[in-house]
Amino acid sequence: MNVLGLHLLLELKDCNPVLLNDLDYIREAMQQTAYEVGAHVVGESFHRFSPQGVTGILAIAESHISIHTWPEYAYAAADIFACGPSFVPRKAAELLIEKLESQDPDVTEIQRGMIPTTVAS
Repeated sequence: MNVLGLHLLLELKDCNPVLLNDLDYIREAMQQTAYEVGAHVVGESFHRFSPQGVTGILAIAESHISIHTWPEYAYAAADIFACGPSFVPRKAAELLIEKLESQDPDVTEIQRGMIPTTVAS
């Protein structure tokens, strides 16, 4: 079987709550992560909630990197989906964990687009 992409689901617990509530920091952390792993950003959207929390997505040529934060719980949920060999999503996960200062991260990997290596005739 060939796999078209790897999807990482990040449960980031015990993060720095100040960082999780800072839209500019979240945007910069995600953009810097994308840059450091060689992803190609093609679009973005970020929003800060009132009274707290940030949501954001980077559309990348390889798929996407997204996040939703709950500063009041020092928690963030992030998604990294990468198609093709352009970058290694596990490295992007490590960078986000570090940038958000998560002391208790959990990463789940899901293989997406599993297709047969040979086609029956």
